Amino acid sequence: MNNMQARINHVWRWCGTAFSFLVFGVGGILLPLIIMPVLYVLPGSAEQREQRGQQVIHHAFRFYIGLMKFLGVLSYEVDGLDKLRNARLILANHPSLIDVIFLIALVPNASCVVKGKLTRNPFTRGPVKTAGYIINEESDKVIAAASAAFAKGRALIIFPEGTRTTPGKPLQLKRGAANVAVRTAVDITPVLISCCPTTLTKEDRWYQVPASKVHMRIQVNEAIPIEPYLQDSVPSVAARQLTADLADYFDKELRVHEQSAPGSKADDYRCA
Repeated sequence: MNNMQARINHVWRWCGTAFSFLVFGVGGILLPLIIMPVLYVLPGSAEQREQRGQQVIHHAFRFYIGLMKFLGVLSYEVDGLDKLRNARLILANHPSLIDVIFLIALVPNASCVVKGKLTRNPFTRGPVKTAGYIINEESDKVIAAASAAFAKGRALIIFPEGTRTTPGKPLQLKRGAANVAVRTAVDITPVLISCCPTTLTKEDRWYQVPASKVHMRIQVNEAIPIEPYLQDSVPSVAARQLTADLADYFDKELRVHEQSAPGSKADDYRCA
């Protein structure tokens, strides 16, 4: 691709990115104004309304990633999708702002643990409240809500870092996800996410569109059994050990995941 073609391609993807953000923002505002009232007037319990809300967001996010792909903003691939079918606690690394959109689009019965500030953002408040997502404010309430979600047959998505990954640095996991796993005795389904070139990290603004099209790779691994960690009679000690083990697991598996990327060198892969 010559310089002129590259510039045209970059301008097109910039416009596509701007349009995608506009669609997301408008959808976040219209959802509570139009969809939520409809969900509340339909017959059914509060649990059924939440389930309907999750289904609406699932399909909206499927449409959204399809839109971004159609516009040429990004491409993506998913390996091991079948492992998400019976997953309960889904833990993933968090390289980009759009990771959660992909995961919810892939898991129709997903609930999420989200930051409290999302309930104060006009673009995200509607979807969060409509679907009854869990607010990450008090650990005891989060664990109780997670247990209730599992009892309803829902999957729960958590990013154990608590924030987006800083590119090129080891993962720093918080203990919250391990506490949920240990105290609810639920196996972990790990998901590895890579984004090349990096985009929408904590340091990026939406308008800083990469020079080449973004490619998302999502790999679902075999479940990590929680039973070995339940042998310790002190849950806090078990959660601490599980957190350390998860950090090692994700660091090692992400290295393999990145090295297996098309065009990478097996001994030295870095996505800039």
